[in-house]
Amino acid sequence: MERQDRRRPGGSVVPARRLRPCKSKFRSVPKALARHIQANPSAGATCRFRCATPDADFADDQLEQKPRERKGSLFFTELRAGIVSFFAMAYIISVNASIVSASGGTCVCGSEADPTCVDDTDYLLCVAEINRDMVTATAAISALATFFMGLLANMPVGVAPGMGLNAYFTYSVVGFHGTGAVPYEVALTAIFIEGFVFFGLALLGLRQWLARAIPRCIKLATGVGIGLFLTLIGLTYGEGIGLIVGAVETPLELAGCEEIFRGPTGLCPSGQKMRNPRMWIGIFCGGILTVMLMMYRFKGAILAGILLVSIISWPRDTAVTYFPNNDVGDSKFDFFKKVVDFHPIQRTLNVQDWNVGGYSGAFGLAFITFLYVDILDCTGTLYSMARFANLIDEETQDFEGSSVAYMVDALSISVGAVFGTPPVTAFVESGAGISEGGKTGLTAMATGLCFFISIFFAPIFASIPPWATGCVLVLVGSMMVRAVVEINWRYIGDAIPAFITLALMPFTYSIADGLIGGVCSYILINTLILVIEKVSGGRIVPHNKHEKDPWTWRIPGGILPPWVRRLSKGKKDFWRADENISASNAEPRTLEKTVSSEQGGSMNGKDRDVGETITPHGDKSS
Repeated sequence: MERQDRRRPGGSVVPARRLRPCKSKFRSVPKALARHIQANPSAGATCRFRCATPDADFADDQLEQKPRERKGSLFFTELRAGIVSFFAMAYIISVNASIVSASGGTCVCGSEADPTCVDDTDYLLCVAEINRDMVTATAAISALATFFMGLLANMPVGVAPGMGLNAYFTYSVVGFHGTGAVPYEVALTAIFIEGFVFFGLALLGLRQWLARAIPRCIKLATGVGIGLFLTLIGLTYGEGIGLIVGAVETPLELAGCEEIFRGPTGLCPSGQKMRNPRMWIGIFCGGILTVMLMMYRFKGAILAGILLVSIISWPRDTAVTYFPNNDVGDSKFDFFKKVVDFHPIQRTLNVQDWNVGGYSGAFGLAFITFLYVDILDCTGTLYSMARFANLIDEETQDFEGSSVAYMVDALSISVGAVFGTPPVTAFVESGAGISEGGKTGLTAMATGLCFFISIFFAPIFASIPPWATGCVLVLVGSMMVRAVVEINWRYIGDAIPAFITLALMPFTYSIADGLIGGVCSYILINTLILVIEKVSGGRIVPHNKHEKDPWTWRIPGGILPPWVRRLSKGKKDFWRADENISASNAEPRTLEKTVSSEQGGSMNGKDRDVGETITPHGDKSS
């Protein structure tokens, strides 16, 4: 069969060639062709493929010119989606700075009479400086991580310090004003190491195995427990609206009084509870209004609520001002008046302490918890965002560039530790940009540029009061708790460990304690059930064991990623994806519409069974 000469768009002539049976390896035999061969065995049908012609090379060149384009993506739509994602995520700049600065950072409290230094003016001035450093650090690491997530992984997903992990870092590891088991500098060392370990796990494909090895009920309960943990933080004094406080006779107690009426432990007199105007401003303007905006799908609803409460709290000499007439208030107000200013990171940049010998137990626990939560959080968020953007391959249940995306997140964790921030992770708020039409990495790159611009507005973000962000933590917690309906409550072997996990996190004020309790209870309960079943010969089993969530550590296709398998087979271009290898070798792409019977009973020069699949590497499977 002959075909006519044709021209490239550039004008050069592509010479005509006779179509010939393809001698190179091809991808798969279509079902229609397999049925034809089965129906005509005597014909010995042979298929013809288009092989390495200049047309194929030219098509490959055209594909390489637009490596980031996806079907339906438009340039200005991607930019608009990136801006929407930024407004949905921008609250993290002030919230993360507020939470992390509560740890005291590198500030030293040496007072024995006041171990938390809540009345030490010099210490509070230092904490205010840490808050400003955290604003710059949060915006900087969010800009870098998000931009490279789009540039390298082509994912429309924003990356920033994770909610929940920052609270665990502050209140469980470092402690309020440094009263925890691990100093701030040593905790950053744990995060720095954890990032590189996460990178290695993603590179070798073990991340997916670890995520699968954790029982489903524990994974779901972890997200719910973190949501309750954030809710508790948002309702307390430190970084919230001050609605509840720890008590003496009971674990918790209603609060909400003004600061002048609080006792040494933060308790409020019965006649002064619920009378703090700052609390009510936070509830109505930062909570109720934000909920109403979210119900009408207003983009940036959370940021709008935060800004409204902040604007109300900025004027001085009011009952709700964030700048009281004292040394701390004057320092904050002087910085706020600059409006546009670049604040360099001074106290938290590259302060890791590698002398971890005296904190081995607490250091190891923090390291494992950071790693575990990062694996679950990043894996779950990236997968859900990829599915939301219709980027999931239904056959492999994976998405394009998944390994690169996980490695970008992992390296961002270590870079963030150098800046002084808790671990970063993919943000579910990226769904706002995806819903606006974001499909490619250009969306994330636009979001990253917006975070970069926000670095120069540090005085604004550093002057957002805690009662402006308290209800935000409650709202984020409520969205995370929605996963509770997916827990398997029908089977008690799944329900009890899940409940222990989600209950211990807020009540022990520790994500790690909740994980330990849930995993240990799951192993104990289900191991005893398995032992009883084996000893009884299968006669004594729970009546509804068939309702148990399936669990396996095996992964379809094996644990090792494709590049390792290609390397083990001696492939020189092992780092390139299968489709890229195929393109470079000019492997056949299209099947000729006609099926000839010139060569009897052979395909590609080899006898093959009907219905057999031929992979790009020539492997066979039925």
